[in-house]
Amino acid sequence: MLRFILLTGFYLLGAWYATAFISSPNQVTLFWPASGIAFAAALRYGPRWALFPIVPILITHYTFSPVPPAFLPFSALSNVIGALAGYYAANLPDRQARMSVRSGFRQLRGAVVMGTVSGLIGSTGLVWSGMLPLHEFWPAFAKWGMGDLLGILCVGPSMLLLSSPTIRHPDLPRESDYSSMREKIFWVVALAFCYSVFYVGGMRNSLYSLGLVALPLSLMIWSAVRFEPIWTVLGTAFAILFLTSVIGLGLAGFQPPEQPQDAAVLLGFMCLFAIIPLVLVASVLEQQFASRKVLRRATTDAATGLPNRAAFEEATMRALLMSNGQHGLAYLDLDHFTLINDTASHAAGDALIHGIGSLLKARGGGESQVFRIGGDEFAMLLQGEPEAIRRQMDEVRHAIESYRVGWQDHVLNTTVSVGLVVFWPGQLDFSRLLSLADAACFTAKELGGNRVFLASQQPGELQERTEAMRWAVRIREALDRGLFELDCQDIAPLRGQQLEGRHFEVLLRMRDPATGERLAPGHFIPAAERFQLGVALDRHVVELVMSWLESRPDAAAQVGLCAINLTAASLVDEAFRHFLIERVKRSELPARKLCFEITETSAVRDLARAQELIMRMRRLGCAFALDDFGTGFCSFNYLRTLDVDYFKIDGSFVRDLDNSPLSNAVIRSITDIAHVLKKRTIAEHVENDMICEQLRDLGVDLAQGFGLHRPEPIDDFFRRG
Repeated sequence: MLRFILLTGFYLLGAWYATAFISSPNQVTLFWPASGIAFAAALRYGPRWALFPIVPILITHYTFSPVPPAFLPFSALSNVIGALAGYYAANLPDRQARMSVRSGFRQLRGAVVMGTVSGLIGSTGLVWSGMLPLHEFWPAFAKWGMGDLLGILCVGPSMLLLSSPTIRHPDLPRESDYSSMREKIFWVVALAFCYSVFYVGGMRNSLYSLGLVALPLSLMIWSAVRFEPIWTVLGTAFAILFLTSVIGLGLAGFQPPEQPQDAAVLLGFMCLFAIIPLVLVASVLEQQFASRKVLRRATTDAATGLPNRAAFEEATMRALLMSNGQHGLAYLDLDHFTLINDTASHAAGDALIHGIGSLLKARGGGESQVFRIGGDEFAMLLQGEPEAIRRQMDEVRHAIESYRVGWQDHVLNTTVSVGLVVFWPGQLDFSRLLSLADAACFTAKELGGNRVFLASQQPGELQERTEAMRWAVRIREALDRGLFELDCQDIAPLRGQQLEGRHFEVLLRMRDPATGERLAPGHFIPAAERFQLGVALDRHVVELVMSWLESRPDAAAQVGLCAINLTAASLVDEAFRHFLIERVKRSELPARKLCFEITETSAVRDLARAQELIMRMRRLGCAFALDDFGTGFCSFNYLRTLDVDYFKIDGSFVRDLDNSPLSNAVIRSITDIAHVLKKRTIAEHVENDMICEQLRDLGVDLAQGFGLHRPEPIDDFFRRG
């Protein structure tokens, strides 16, 4: 009932305003804002609300706008049937949907249909009741329809936006995405000034006064780009009301349109004036929505819904710059999580990860923030006193220990090791803080796991016996003693093409200084990157490979393409870049036989430096491959910038090719994009002939993996010939 009373009141107000444009009942008003109220009511609340105008129309005609009785049914039906026709023509799938360009044009279609239907019925009524002669039917129809259309464009969006329920969605723009209140106040003052200038110009009978209409239009465009949609919608509505009133009522020296053609031109112009800002604000809103959606996906872990590592780094950087009390960083690593993946399946592990993520989110509370930063690793940012933070993390540890997940015939549970660092803002930089937390977590694991280890910021107080630090020591010793060795793995063609020479990737192995065991890169590369040993390792590998080939001309003659991996740090290290260029220049090995592999993630971390290295090395004749392609963020966006020769499709997609339609689609897409860009694709981790056949069908050019060739020491590789 309250809604009906409000709508009726607004409708009567619009009808009363419209009668100011006519001097007798047999005239058609220039502007009918009440049509916007009827149209908005039908769209927002459903088609049955298209009937409510009957009451205010009857009140209007029995009070301040009397008409012959024969015209009454036509007047009522023009509004009711017009609103219904507009509702069904708009065909909005969701009455509560957010503002968008598509829904806006649907509403515009509905508005045009409503104006057309209403104009036909109303003009017919005017002729039928004898209020207009038959020869004036079409001018009356055009004026009625365009007056309704302008009324809908003026009032409809405001009514829809003001009556819209609050929509909570993580991708919708926030208040911080828009400009400050100071700018909005300046905008209001500027708008009032424009209207004043327009009014004064009209009073002085200036021939150029109408040109000043561009001023409020430009301000509407400003608000569409900078402010919340409601500012543009209400500003446009007020602008239409003001300009139509001043010109249509003959105020400030303006002459009201007397001829149908003049009225049509004025109404058409005002309709365009209303449409342009509304389309722009909907477009800006869609762009903001899409940008936030991309940002959310880039900073959210898909498996748990928690913020991911990128969001964690940003939040931690902010915490380090804040000035309100102590903070705590907790680094959580699930104990023996690989056992769950190995015994119960990866799907079971994912279910447990998801559950623990929800548990941490519930336990976080207050000002705590929870992140998933790795496969079985989480992080929490906390505020408070050290003892309070320690107690909170003990409660979290106990909650995870008590947590159970049922999975088929298994009951899954795990424990967690927590490394905790309490710090004051500005006391540490990010890398030092993360290193302390990571090392504390390793120490908690070494002490048996399922515990919280509180680290101190003072050097030497944190235990030195962490696994990562041990690996760093082993790597340095191996570099000093020359304990790194080279393996090679064939890269084979899939589509029958002939390769010039042997194509292979160089794989690094390390002799453990303590045990003499031959270790794969997975054991030591993470520690090398964490402790800034990647550049030294890359220099050693490049020197090792090139020296070996230079000392064996017969083997070098067999090489068609030798692929060497580079770590992320080397891409941005100026000294390494200089070393690599000079080393290739002075080598007897042709540069065209060298291919350097970089990961997609490391390349986009500093795109400019990565592209500079690629460009300079390609000038020498070297090739480049983008490794682990498809697993990074917005992969295809950087392809034009990163001028590489090969895309190495990540092995996770290749391994799942048999039972994953998604992997099939991803590989096909990567291959198609590569061929469009005149690049070649290499599939990694090819384990059997069936996968080879599928990759061949998908158009992949080359492949490597245990199914084709197992890595072997470089001496054996070339001895085999």
